[in-house]
Parts: sequence; structure tokens; C-alpha cells
Amino acid sequence: MGKYFGTDGFRGEANVNLTVEHAFKVGRFLGYYFGKDHKAKIVIGKDTRRSSYMFEYALASGITASGADAYLLHVTTTPSVSYVVRTEDFDCGVMISASHNPYYDNGLKVINSLGQKMTADVEQMIEDYIDGKTEELPLATRENIGRTVDYAMGRNRYIGHLIMTATRSFKDKRVGLDCSNGSAWQIAKSVFDALGAKTYVINAEPDGTNINTNCGSTHIEVLQKFVLEKGLDVGFAYDGDADRCIAVDEEGRVIDGDLIMYVCGKYMHENGTLNNDTVVTTVMSNFGLYRAFDQAGIRYEKTAVGDKYVYENMAQNGHSIGGEQSGHIIFSKFATTGDGILTSLKVMEAMLEKKAKLSELAKPVKIYPQLLVNVRVQDKPTAQADPDVQAAVKSVEEALGDTGRILVRESGTEPVIRVMVEAETEDICSKYVYQVVDVLKAKGHAVEGK
Repeated sequence: MGKYFGTDGFRGEANVNLTVEHAFKVGRFLGYYFGKDHKAKIVIGKDTRRSSYMFEYALASGITASGADAYLLHVTTTPSVSYVVRTEDFDCGVMISASHNPYYDNGLKVINSLGQKMTADVEQMIEDYIDGKTEELPLATRENIGRTVDYAMGRNRYIGHLIMTATRSFKDKRVGLDCSNGSAWQIAKSVFDALGAKTYVINAEPDGTNINTNCGSTHIEVLQKFVLEKGLDVGFAYDGDADRCIAVDEEGRVIDGDLIMYVCGKYMHENGTLNNDTVVTTVMSNFGLYRAFDQAGIRYEKTAVGDKYVYENMAQNGHSIGGEQSGHIIFSKFATTGDGILTSLKVMEAMLEKKAKLSELAKPVKIYPQLLVNVRVQDKPTAQADPDVQAAVKSVEEALGDTGRILVRESGTEPVIRVMVEAETEDICSKYVYQVVDVLKAKGHAVEGK
């Protein structure tokens, strides 16, 4: 990860550590870099945060000042920007969003011409320009100054693309949608209405400061209550930029990303569309998911945490579905990034084609109890590499055998070592997590009281 760009773009609190000057310079660099030998076209989308409008204008100013044209999708989802970039001959795209973060945060997700997250080398060049490590870029003049173009039609084409992915009508299905007061607030209902569902929508009144506030995929209890109160067949909750989806079955049970991957992966396996009979997960997926895959004859691969790494694996190996427990699910036939609305459509497909309730489809997965303890440390690599810590981890692995697992990893954003155990009971999880945590503390790696 770079100084500004992490695994999910340039993110920070608006006008604190992500400023309009940053956005202007990102626009300046992209307009210059992609416009060296032609008139570059760059598409911009944004979520409903108040600061997204500010950053949209700053980006567009930078892009046009460098001589490129900025196309505005306005309020839209991250996957829609990815779709428009790769299908409509754009040089790149930028999504203004901090995803599931609070409204006062924001971010710039830069997307390449293939609809994927921008490569690290280009992100590094942007960072060097922001920090003044490179020469100032030339300003376009006269007729070479770029234009700003209203491009709402691109968002409409994306809606059409979603509708076309459905295999049958949703007629008479009662579906709840929690739009998180974010990017999905108009798009999701439009899609489900067009497919004939009886659509019940909550948290679709964005005011610039209520995105993700007690709603959406990070507060799934709201949708659980709504589904039960209304007697709905299923519910779907999205995050702020709608690249995640968490479902709720008709009994009010949470169907997270792991369970969605099982439901959709097994359905695809049965109808012959699961490439290589393999689902791609991250190392954080639940042990119970892997056991269910084993019983269903489905192979799986594990990547580092981050949908970026999931997609890299899928692209390299030709796999057709992968994702994260958090609800980032990628269907490579239709998208190059996680797409919450698309995910909900694919869950509906499995339910309709199998003529089954979502609770029935997810039932074979026994989710194992999980305990995650974060230990703040002085130095992550030193703590991780300590022979006594490694010996403690190995001891737990041997004790658990094939009845559970332990995962010890460094946080990508904090001075923290994460110790996670999954096992058959919560007591077993607690016993083995603290067996490792106690060693970290005894060896002096932990920073107490911070």
C-alpha cells in the first residue's frame, strides 16, 4: 500500500486528510497521463455524502484543466462506474465514495479501462505528483481545455445491464431493500420493480449525512426486523456505494458473504456454470463454509483480505465466482468488481430456479463460532515473527486439527496483530485465542492501554 492509496483507493476524512486539493491533483494527473496522445475521456461517479459533490467538482476541474473530458454519472454505484468504463471506451474512471465508512469520510477509487482497480504503479505516480516529487504538469489552453459532460445515460445503461442478467421474472416475490441512504437508493428499486417484484424499500432518503448511519449492510439488524415485520420472502442490504450485499432470509437470519457464496456457488456447480468447480474466498471466510464446500464437491482457493486480491485470482485462473464474508461478491461473467445489486439478483436466481426459500439453500452451512482479538503492538513484523508466538500458533493448529482453525495476521491499516480462532464452541475459541494473545503480551509486544 502507498502513502495515500490503500487496497480500496485514497480514503480519509473529507477536508482533513483527503482534501479538495488532493482531488484536484488526482484529476490533473489522470487527465494528463491518459491524454498524452489523444483526448482522454474519464468518467466520474459519486455516492450521497455531502462532500462527494465538492470532490466531484474538484476532480472535474483537474481533469479538464489537463485537457481531458470529464463525464459525470452523478449519484451512482461503484460497480456502475466499473461497468461504464469497460464497456464504453473510457480511459479510466473515478468513484467518489468511502464505501461503508461514516458520512464525514470519503474516498477516491480509481478504476482502469478494464473496469478494475487501478494498478499500483499508476497510483504511485499519482502520489509522487501530489507530493511534488515530479515536475508540474502543463495546463491545457484554448480549444484544448477539456469539457464536462452530463452522462446520466451511462447509469441508465448499467441499470439495463442488470435487468438483462435476470433469468426470470420476480413476479409476486416480496423483496425488502435497505439502500443505506447511499448509491443504491434509486437504482436498486428501479431494477427490482422492472423485474416484477413487490419491492419494499427502507433507508432510501439520503440527506448527505445519513449514509450508512444505523442502516445498510453494516447494520443488518434493521433489515432483519423489517423482513420479519413485513413477512417478506427475502431482504438485501447494501453499503454506501453498493459494491456489497448482505441478505436476510424469510426467517430473519443473516445470509452474509460466505453463505451467499455457498448458495450461488452450489447452484452454479449444479447447473455447470461454476468454472473449474472452484469458488475464490479470502482467508477470513468461515471454516464452516469450507466444510460445506467439501461436502458439495466444490473446490476453493483462499486469497489475502480484499476483493482486489479475490479478483486477481479469479482473472488469472478463470474462476467465475469469488468474494468476501463482508458481502463483496464478484461474478466474473458480468462484472470485474463486487456488485451488491448484481449479487442480490443472482441470489434471487438461485431461489427461483431451485424453487426454494433462501433459508433452505443456506441450511447445509454450519457457521462455526469465531473470536477475533486485536492486539495493539509496538512492531507488527517483529511480533508476528517471534519464535514463541509462532510456536503458540503451531500448538493451537495441532490442537484444533480438522475441527477448526487459527489465523494470525497483521492489520493493513493499524499497528495491530489480529488473532482469530474458529472452532466448534465459543469456549474453545476463547481458550485458543488467548493462548496466543497471552504470549504476545508476555513477550512484551503488546502496547497496553492504547
